[in-house]
Amino acid sequence: MEDILASIKRVIAEDAKPLTAAPLRAHSEYDEPAEDADDILELDQPLAAEPPLVSPTAADASRSSLAALSALRNPSPPTVADGGPLEAVIRDMLRPMLKEWLDQRLPEIVETVVAREVARITGKH
Repeated sequence: MEDILASIKRVIAEDAKPLTAAPLRAHSEYDEPAEDADDILELDQPLAAEPPLVSPTAADASRSSLAALSALRNPSPPTVADGGPLEAVIRDMLRPMLKEWLDQRLPEIVETVVAREVARITGKH
């Protein structure tokens, strides 16, 4: 931990003043051997890119499903082409019932589907 803090302080000090040699410090009994120097991550080294958790196809499918859901959240007003005023009245009457049904059942449905998908991906049935 001390080495990490010292490294951070050294980088900050180097940014604040012209390049100078880092001060030498005495080795303690807790220092790691010199052959492990390749395992030390310097702050100026980029991390290796990890592969994404989902495939591009799955990500695109999820994005399009969420976009469709977002479009439902901000629906356009019904027009005559949508079925006319009778369907608009019926839709307005059904909306509170649908909301109540979704409020009661949607969390459980989503939890079940997500658990099933996680089990499928991880291979833990």
